[in-house]
Amino acid sequence: MIEDKLIEKSKECFAMAIEIYNKPTIKYRVEGFSVFICNAWELMLKAYLIKREGEDSIYYKDNPERTITLENCIKKIFTNEKTPLRRNLEKIIELRNTSTHFITEEYEMVYIPLFQACVLNFVDKMNEFHNVDMTEIVPQNFLALVVSMKELDEEAIKVKYPEEIANKLIESSHKLQPMIDENNQGFAIKVEHYHYLTKKKEEATSFVKVDNKADSTVKIIKQLQDVNDTHKYNMKNACKEINKRLEKLGIDINVNQYLFGLFNKVYGIKENPKFCYVHKQFSQPQYTYSMQAVELIVEEIKKDPTNIVGNLKKSIKKH
Repeated sequence: MIEDKLIEKSKECFAMAIEIYNKPTIKYRVEGFSVFICNAWELMLKAYLIKREGEDSIYYKDNPERTITLENCIKKIFTNEKTPLRRNLEKIIELRNTSTHFITEEYEMVYIPLFQACVLNFVDKMNEFHNVDMTEIVPQNFLALVVSMKELDEEAIKVKYPEEIANKLIESSHKLQPMIDENNQGFAIKVEHYHYLTKKKEEATSFVKVDNKADSTVKIIKQLQDVNDTHKYNMKNACKEINKRLEKLGIDINVNQYLFGLFNKVYGIKENPKFCYVHKQFSQPQYTYSMQAVELIVEEIKKDPTNIVGNLKKSIKKH
């Protein structure tokens, strides 16, 4: 069936987009990613249109030998032009269409929040439209794109590139940043790095040395993170998010307060600041949970949905 062939090609294009972007030896990976991710979306959406409306729906009525563009697919399926997902795709299509003349290495600093959102949106819609779990093709940990640690230096850009290209890059940055700030994660996922000091060496991902004799100085800030962003779920909302993900995976398990409590006892969720934040300003401590906590529970349930409750109980008894 043509629908199945389109889905298979779409999966391959998606994997190519991820591989190209995360390959360190490719300098102009933004261009390659934008081409392949757009192709993946186009093939996937056309397969969905065929499923929903029949094969004729992907061809122009006045030219039945030519299939419609990605832009046409988007308008047919995502009819609300203000939705973050649609706006995200339209911006990446703009980038793809101008890539021949204007792409530079620095574009990744501008577009990485949109690219990351686009990847996760694709995984979500492939599951919703075709019941395909893309994490079986590209493992979950590889869905996070490699991020440049540099910041966009406008003066350096003006020196490095011809005026037309420099102006185009700077203009794109100025236009996109307000949109990133205004929209939710369906449009862009902000990439932020937080560093904090810990005396627990096993929790550290990098190491520093404090030297009082050093010429340069730094200021140590005790609290950098906004827990409203990093630990935004109370237990009820965390369970809702977990159940939403399990439903998409076709796993018929309802995570409630009791089951969440079992996970907490086995994995020490409340004791791990990566998973849980304790609000001590109240008469009784209150707890909120991070996306990592949600992902931990979903991943553990995926391993053995049938026996997960029994396995958790056995683990508690052993301790």
